[in-house]
Amino acid sequence: MEPANSIINLYGGVSVVSEIAGVHRTRVSNWRRPKVKGGTGGTIPFKHVPKLLAYAREHGLPVSADDFLPNPECEGAA
Repeated sequence: MEPANSIINLYGGVSVVSEIAGVHRTRVSNWRRPKVKGGTGGTIPFKHVPKLLAYAREHGLPVSADDFLPNPECEGAA
């Protein structure tokens, strides 16, 4: 589920993202799950975005705030 799946992969996986965000790995995994299955439907909760963006800047990852926004073109492709 996008954009969470692409961002998690870019950062190096669920464990890395959970450490950056300060949450358990299952929370991060839930970002990849559809809402009907208890996930966020590919959305990363906004409260984690500043930490993830700061990490990206510090480590040279090609991520911008726009990358965290849902892409309507991808919603039907799951």
